[in-house]
Amino acid sequence: MPYRRLPNTDSARIKALKMAVEKAADTDFKELAVSSHLISEAKSALIQFERLCSKYQLMYNTQVQANKLFIVKVKNARMYLSHFVQVLYMCIQRTEIKEEHLSLYGLEESNMIVPDLTSNDQLLEWGRKIIDGENARVSRGTAPIYNPSIAKVNVMYTLFREGYQIQKLHQKATVRIHDEVAAYREKVDQLILEIWEEVEQDKTDLTTDQRLDRNRQYGIVYYYRKGERV
Repeated sequence: MPYRRLPNTDSARIKALKMAVEKAADTDFKELAVSSHLISEAKSALIQFERLCSKYQLMYNTQVQANKLFIVKVKNARMYLSHFVQVLYMCIQRTEIKEEHLSLYGLEESNMIVPDLTSNDQLLEWGRKIIDGENARVSRGTAPIYNPSIAKVNVMYTLFREGYQIQKLHQKATVRIHDEVAAYREKVDQLILEIWEEVEQDKTDLTTDQRLDRNRQYGIVYYYRKGERV
């Protein structure tokens, strides 16, 4: 005998509910293998679950597209900040800028090494320090660095910072709707299980093949074990 298995994807769950609802709609009330209240619940759950899944997919796609743009902003900010720090170190080596000024940038213990800008949080932190440090040094009457200028660095940093904030909002929204889908998924699974139980308990006088064929029309999916007749 084949065995049944509940749907393990959201699209399969939606398909199972649709088949049960559509089969019920095409069946005379007296011949229904599922109670009317379960069919009513299935209709409501189908609408709600499809809406949630569509909303999640939309939010996820939006986040993915936004991330493509954000990656470019991250790359530019990291490149400009890294380049600026390297030029700063070269200016110090040429004695154009005093080494003591490194403390303004938070680089006094850097050993003339560019700080780690790998993560977004590190980029956010060091970007602010470098920009504030350069502005503080220039305000003391010393010559600014021009290649790249801190104004250009600030533009790239600002684009990154704004993109980072937007991306976090996208991620938060996506996680929220994902949690809603996951919570509702439990209700859908329980509903499908109850429908399938009622269908399999109905018309037990039919032959095995007749029952399997009728049950499949309500969305029940059967699997054969290795070596079993299909």
